[in-house]
Amino acid sequence: MLAAMTTTDPAAHANPPNDGVDSELSGLMPRRGYLLALAVLIGALILVFTAWRIARDRELRSAQAEFISQTVQVTELIQQRLVNYELVARGGVSLFASVQRPTAAQWKAYVEGMNMQRRFPATLGLGFSGYVPQRLLVQLQNEWRDAGYGLLSIRPQGRREVYGPILYLEPKTPANVAAIGYDMYAEQVRHTALEAALDSGQAWLSGKIQLIQDGDKQNTGMLLALPVYLGGGRPQTLELRRAEMQGWVYVPFRMGRFVEVALGDTHSDMRFRIFDETGGRDELLYASPNLKTDTTAAFVHRAAFDIYGRTWRIEYESAPVEQAVPRLEGLRNMFALGLFSALLLYSIALMLARTESRARRIALRMTEDFRRSETRFRSAMQYSAIGKALLDSEGRIVDSNPALATIVGLGPAQLLGQRFDSLLEDEDAETPSAASHTEEDGVHRATRRLRRAHGVARQVQLTYSPVPGNVGQDISGLVQVEDVTERMRAEARVHALNRTLEARVALRTRELSQANQELEAFAYSVSHDLRAPLRAIDGFSRILGEKYADRFDAAGNDYLARVRKAAARMGDLIDALLKMSRLARSELKHESVDLSRVANEVIEELRMGDGQRKVEVSIEPGMQVIGDASLLRNLLGNLLGNAWKFTRDRDPARIEFGTQETASGVREFYLRDNGTGFPQAYVDKLFRPFQRLHSVEDFAGHGIGLASVKRIVERHGGTIRAEGREGEGASFYFTLPHDGGGRGE
Repeated sequence: MLAAMTTTDPAAHANPPNDGVDSELSGLMPRRGYLLALAVLIGALILVFTAWRIARDRELRSAQAEFISQTVQVTELIQQRLVNYELVARGGVSLFASVQRPTAAQWKAYVEGMNMQRRFPATLGLGFSGYVPQRLLVQLQNEWRDAGYGLLSIRPQGRREVYGPILYLEPKTPANVAAIGYDMYAEQVRHTALEAALDSGQAWLSGKIQLIQDGDKQNTGMLLALPVYLGGGRPQTLELRRAEMQGWVYVPFRMGRFVEVALGDTHSDMRFRIFDETGGRDELLYASPNLKTDTTAAFVHRAAFDIYGRTWRIEYESAPVEQAVPRLEGLRNMFALGLFSALLLYSIALMLARTESRARRIALRMTEDFRRSETRFRSAMQYSAIGKALLDSEGRIVDSNPALATIVGLGPAQLLGQRFDSLLEDEDAETPSAASHTEEDGVHRATRRLRRAHGVARQVQLTYSPVPGNVGQDISGLVQVEDVTERMRAEARVHALNRTLEARVALRTRELSQANQELEAFAYSVSHDLRAPLRAIDGFSRILGEKYADRFDAAGNDYLARVRKAAARMGDLIDALLKMSRLARSELKHESVDLSRVANEVIEELRMGDGQRKVEVSIEPGMQVIGDASLLRNLLGNLLGNAWKFTRDRDPARIEFGTQETASGVREFYLRDNGTGFPQAYVDKLFRPFQRLHSVEDFAGHGIGLASVKRIVERHGGTIRAEGREGEGASFYFTLPHDGGGRGE
């Protein structure tokens, strides 16, 4: 900015020493700008890195806390599942407490009642292994054979001091049946678990074993055993426990399936290993299928606990950092955005350092743009088809274009210096034209008559706008002159045609009104004139029936009855015709009408007329409209009467009257019923006079009710439509203006 000021100031060129000072300053300012830009860059980078590091540590801590919370849940689920197994086994112990030794059938009934395969799919069943000293083995085999269970073969064979053969194992799958007779005391891991359960009197969990049912399959199996003593209790001393020992109720299960069922679908993505570290060992019991050794876990957590005589350790591993903390990717993006912002600030500082030299170039360019702008203005003045003139403060023409000279009929030189108002027929500038107006920005438009040098006057459209001139110039405005003579003549012809058309429309309207009045008078007179012959037909047919009934056969009497019925129906149709005529002629009286109250009154009248009917009626409260009270009561009487009539075969019958808002925001009234309904294809016939969709024998009526409803709605400026399905009821939707602005036909 300093350089730009010294360039445009003439005094600066007369003082050479100032040029030296300005050059020195202009050399220092860019250097200061570069140092400031560098400081901004370094500070921004430090701030961005610090903020990113804090946010990253917070996300890592949050993810780690969530991971540890999940590990605690998984550990509790595994422990709880083993507790459930203990509860099942204790039920079997309770069975032995109630019966000294239950039969195989009793054991089967208990296990089936527990529904083991569905509730505990990881188990192979529920079994009982007996505690059999060597001296009682033969006695047990004889009792087994006498009970009808067949030969009890103990395996593996060999003479041992105590045996622990499997006696019961349900459900009886082929693998479980094959396991009967297996001596669990013969295998060291099972023997250790059974002995520990016997000595402690508590449930005991075995170490890793190969289940008998799995054969050669490499599945990790385990069993949970509970001791069974005589009487069901727990003796106080070890000697008494061994003396009263009957056997063990045990639950064999597969470790992999056990963990899978315990976790369910909620924690199926957890990665962990389960180790048995009882007695200083470190034996792997289970490893998650999704555990990967080729990736580095973001977090690791260990949980050790004692359960049923064993010490288990679970080592949890989370997914890699990218998966365990997915929001780190967003933080990286934020870090990149911060770097970009720092570079952007640095770029802005560099741009400010170069502003001085660019300002000099901009000043030169603005000078050239000003010259070109003036050239464009001159070209627009010169070649415009609309007359234009520049006026001074006294309204004299300072400059004009050839188009204005052509419209006025004078040469451009003759126009210079003249008052522009002198070219107009009305020179009184204080009198505003009827076709003039001034806009907010100071632009004034007017239509005036222009005096030509040779020829008739022309109508012109004038547009005055303020135009600031250069310093020293006396230019205050621009006037544009457009010849609109032909256009105004065309508009005058159009207005004349419009007046003629309006006169014709008024004539046709009077003729139509007279025709309507004559038609109504004709309908009224015809309906009255028809009553006399109808009464004669009805009277003479009645006299024939009364005096000569014995001379007619059944067919003759039936014909007379039909004649009287037809005459009565024609009388009803004449009454309906008169009613329709009165609806069209009556004057609307607008007032506030509570449709809810009117509807309730109509329903009460219908209930009093047909007290045997049970109809469920729902009427929305507070439905207020502006309209003619008598016509609106007629409308609801017809609609509710139809709904009452056409639901007579429904049990229960339902009628609902309320409001709803359409998609366009208009309040619409609806009346629904679950009656006979109608085919939607014939909906156009509903609102025509004397058109019926049901026979008179099924539903009485004259066919003018819905026609009257439509007439009333349209007279109030509303619309009505209907929807229905045969046998499923009908719905009517209509609108009434809130302000009561009907047409008042």
